[in-house]
Amino acid sequence: MVFPLVRTAAAVALAISLTLPTVVQADTGAGSYLAGRQAIYDSDFEASARYYTQALMKDPKNPGLMENVILSQLALGQVERALPVAQTLEALGLGSQMASMAVVANLITTEAYDELLSRTEGEQAVSLLVDGLLIGWAHMGAGSVGKALAQFDKLGDEAGLRGFALYHKAMALASVGDFEGADAIFSGEDGQQATMTRRAVLANVEILSQLGRNDDALEVMADVFAGRFDPGLTDVADKLAQGETLPFSQVRGVRDGMAEVFFTIGAALSGEASDDYALIYSRMAGYLRPDHNDALLLSASLLENLGQYDLSVDTYKSIPADNPDHFAAELGRAEALRRAAKPDAAIEVLEQLTREYPELQAVHSALGDLLRQQEEYTQAVAAYDKALEFTDEEAANRWFILYARGISHERLKQWPQAEADFRTALELEPDQPQVLNYLGYSLVEKQEKLDEALSMIERAVTARPDSGYIVDSLGWVLFRLGRYDEAVGHMERAVELMPIDPVVNDHLGDVYWAVGRTREAEFQWSRALSFIDPEDTDSEADPERIRRKLEVGLDEVLAEEGAAPLQVANDG
Repeated sequence: MVFPLVRTAAAVALAISLTLPTVVQADTGAGSYLAGRQAIYDSDFEASARYYTQALMKDPKNPGLMENVILSQLALGQVERALPVAQTLEALGLGSQMASMAVVANLITTEAYDELLSRTEGEQAVSLLVDGLLIGWAHMGAGSVGKALAQFDKLGDEAGLRGFALYHKAMALASVGDFEGADAIFSGEDGQQATMTRRAVLANVEILSQLGRNDDALEVMADVFAGRFDPGLTDVADKLAQGETLPFSQVRGVRDGMAEVFFTIGAALSGEASDDYALIYSRMAGYLRPDHNDALLLSASLLENLGQYDLSVDTYKSIPADNPDHFAAELGRAEALRRAAKPDAAIEVLEQLTREYPELQAVHSALGDLLRQQEEYTQAVAAYDKALEFTDEEAANRWFILYARGISHERLKQWPQAEADFRTALELEPDQPQVLNYLGYSLVEKQEKLDEALSMIERAVTARPDSGYIVDSLGWVLFRLGRYDEAVGHMERAVELMPIDPVVNDHLGDVYWAVGRTREAEFQWSRALSFIDPEDTDSEADPERIRRKLEVGLDEVLAEEGAAPLQVANDG
């Protein structure tokens, strides 16, 4: 049975409020509403659910408040808490897409397929694509495979929806044991081709294994993933190589199929629509199928993007340690902890992963990146050494590991090792603008091989003309070469691209001074000082040096440092 309709919105709000943590209550409905609106703006779904529920208790017939309660609870994955409000909203004749999702989820979990069919076929419940796919799976649940396949075919005739429809048709066939029919879709027979995501490839692999074609399954994996297997893929490949017949696990039944509807669309929306909107779909998939690890990983990633790091960490942690996807979850958890300003906890996670997967390059590389960001350069070099030890000579990302290790060597003032890493990275990727810029800029700072440095930076600017850092490097090497007039335009462009960067503003000040524009130089130095973060101990912008330039000018500072004087007279 479906949940009974709650008679009043006030009763709904009261029921929900009793399940929420005790907090200081806002004095008025307006106060709760404003607090809820700010929480929604900040993607703080726990706070928005709490405040909008409080506001709803004071204004129980307000559809806007109901809608926001539903949205907040769905974003938290709390479909049961959203459902009574959604049912009340629909009973008032004020249904919405969010309310429909909650009601539909309840119909799915209670296997009320006939009611779901009458709902989706009678009026649009969520969207054309969602409703169309759900109808197909509802027919499967009602026992009519023929009607289900016809529905997927019908939906595939809609512009832009064929790939989705074919994917779900293949999954439906496989879920009832018709692996030949499913394989025909994945193999592209008769011009049919399902949308081939990672999850679709794994479904195809499992289907081939069920057909006794493990060698073909391994070939598909090798072609698609080009031998770059994470622990999850390695686990699948090892089982195939040992002759094991893989179970078809991607969609085990109708409820899984309906969960796959929401995941499929959530994954497609990720990066294309707002993160909070895509999150609703991934949460729905996770609610309908709690062991849908891809949905959990997607939800965690979206929460991280939204700045909800604690929720993200908790979601990553929900994937069991004995699951092959635990590796990906732990990498994600480490990144969420880093972004939550908990670097020590993130490092601990990655160090544990290096013990669990000692020969996996990605773990050592991620640890190196985090240590480098924390200015732990000696430890970063050691992590990159390990990463390179387990990286193929022809691996696509080898250049980046060398580049990152080179940065760490440079920060440790180990220039010969740094330069060697940069040049080896360029042998692998000759036109890589990041490496060209870093090596070129470092040579400029060291007053070495300036002509080569200029050539490198010009190539980098050609590749990335809108990168403020790279354009700044070009202006700076021209300044170092004494070509001050040429440097002005590039440095001004760099400041346009990075108007509040203290280093770029400081450089522009030096260039202005060199061409005799002393007033403007002093203005830029003052701007540079105002942009320096006192907690950034690694910044190239030296506040004491800038203050000294403001006191006595660049010429005197250079003389005090024993550097060569500028070649252009100043106007004083």
